[in-house]
Amino acid sequence: MQKFLLVTTILLLAFSCKDGKSSKDEPFLLDATGKINDVSVVVDNELWSGNVGEAIRYVLTLPVFGLPQDEPSFNINQIPPQVFSGFVTKNRTVLKIEKGKAPSISFDNNIYARPQRVITVSGNTNLEIIDLINENASKIISTFRNIELHHKQQQIRKVLFNTQAIQDQLNLDIDFTTAYSIRVNEDNGFFWIRRDTETGFLCLLLYELPYDAIKRNDSTSVISQIIKIRDSIGEKYIKGPIEGSYMDTEDAYTPFNTEIVLDNKPTLETKGMWDVENYVMAGPFINYAIEDQKNNRWVIAEGFVFAPGVEKRDFVFELEAIIKSIEIK
Repeated sequence: MQKFLLVTTILLLAFSCKDGKSSKDEPFLLDATGKINDVSVVVDNELWSGNVGEAIRYVLTLPVFGLPQDEPSFNINQIPPQVFSGFVTKNRTVLKIEKGKAPSISFDNNIYARPQRVITVSGNTNLEIIDLINENASKIISTFRNIELHHKQQQIRKVLFNTQAIQDQLNLDIDFTTAYSIRVNEDNGFFWIRRDTETGFLCLLLYELPYDAIKRNDSTSVISQIIKIRDSIGEKYIKGPIEGSYMDTEDAYTPFNTEIVLDNKPTLETKGMWDVENYVMAGPFINYAIEDQKNNRWVIAEGFVFAPGVEKRDFVFELEAIIKSIEIK
């Protein structure tokens, strides 16, 4: 009987390890590394200095919309294939270019580390490689962006702020770190949350509105309704440094609006610039209006940044990661 059990165990182990991506290999993958929004581009120096490199740089360094100055979507580290080994392979996001092969593009997970996204673009000619990069530009960007958002959210969960008051008043869960503090907590469910930085601050606003507060079929555009709402909130709650000053929307920048899905719910995403009425102060904002039909309301989550003299992309990215952790009960 003991011999039978031993043979059975050996056979089960053999079958479970048959797949190259099985659990046998998984423990040997090291944790992925790298700064937020840094992409390793594995490409020959000659291709990098030519039109293939131009195509890569164009796609990966597209400016992030809604910032006061142009900042790239990603920072790029070019690595020649001959030195792409060992620790160098552990970056979370890797774009590999392989010339001399049939045209193809693959999106793979956890090849050299975990978690990791490796995109490989192959082609016999430069033109074939460039065409594949351009045709798949949006998917390349979203693939890298999604893993970076996930990584940022994992970092945040290591030192979570106690959000019981938000859960009780707004009936939702949200993750942000203990580096933040609740500056304003109104009984009506309005929350102003803030983290100070060396040069300024990051802020998060959370509140709810009746379901009829935003009308999709109204003659007034949705974006106009959202701007009117956020300006009224700014005037009521977000006062400036001097008497009569408050936050509103910067008129000189046209806000961008689109619809996404957040917590499996239709969500209106608005990006633009804020300033302070009667005072010199400004920065970028991201506003999410989550359509919560089950609870007959809109949940509004807005992040805004004040960081004069420094790049703001990663600050806005942090606020986006926090907002996209929302789970409505």
